[in-house]
Amino acid sequence: MKRSQFLSAVGGATMLPLQAFARSTAGGRASNCVLIPSETAGPFPLDLTDNTYYFRQDIREDRTGVPLRQKVRIMGADNCEPMVGVRVNVWHCDANGNYSGYGTQAGLTHCRGYQITDENGECEFLTIVPGWYPGRVTHVHFQVHVSSAYSAVSQWTWPHDAIVQAHLDHAALYPSGPDPMTADQDGVFADGYALQVASLEWDGAAGEYVSTFEATVEGEGLVGVGYEEAQTAQLMVLHPNAPNPCTDRTAFPLTLWHPAEVSWRVFDLQGRCVHQAPSHPFAAGNHRIELDCVRLGLGRGGYVLQVSAASPGGVRNAVQRFAVA
Repeated sequence: MKRSQFLSAVGGATMLPLQAFARSTAGGRASNCVLIPSETAGPFPLDLTDNTYYFRQDIREDRTGVPLRQKVRIMGADNCEPMVGVRVNVWHCDANGNYSGYGTQAGLTHCRGYQITDENGECEFLTIVPGWYPGRVTHVHFQVHVSSAYSAVSQWTWPHDAIVQAHLDHAALYPSGPDPMTADQDGVFADGYALQVASLEWDGAAGEYVSTFEATVEGEGLVGVGYEEAQTAQLMVLHPNAPNPCTDRTAFPLTLWHPAEVSWRVFDLQGRCVHQAPSHPFAAGNHRIELDCVRLGLGRGGYVLQVSAASPGGVRNAVQRFAVA
């Protein structure tokens, strides 16, 4: 199977939880399961989802800027539960206010990427504190792909004093100086931005800023069902693994409703395939996909298992996110 088919359908996912996630209240109240306002994806969007190159945590590439560890949590509005196994795209400008893929940055790909949320609805990116450009406050664009039938697009910013201080404290990295605009002056946030403010704290020990942001989208805290998901569910169900996190071995229950040729691959969170199993015929019924994490050389961290099942109806894919402790 080509790497371009990876994540063509997203199932439920589990992973080692991030550190305790605090809802941001800086500059406004926390989301508290209120729908995030929709905002424009432009003028510098690129379709990340169809390009698996962007499946990565570290989106910095060669960009200079003060390091930022950005944590994102996605909640479902209907029941205030985490949205598990959804794709989160993020993109922002570099320290000079330039977006990859446009103008002088045509053909470049920095400061763009996507991740899959874990059982807490959380994912994490390694990037830099963005710069700014005339007419806009410092911000990040994001898109939450709840299913093949629905996605939410919005933006977040940070408390003005905090982002100005970040630019001032690392002035050599931000030649344009501190952000002169506040969110109140930004037309994109003219309808209010209380739900679109992330926290921003300096971690001196790690030498990086840490930010948390929570957004609520339509749904019941479960993976939404679109066409691809519905087709996959007619052939198979890939269940969460146990134990998770694992130290040596773990197993993923797999239910097949019809006979199929089954294969699977393991990816790390940078989108690299670290293990590929050959295809085997499986009968209809309950099965277990067992991984020997030690033998496969899986170090501590997060991974994604993709199972592909080929039947007369076509090839269907399902994924589960898991962790090695």
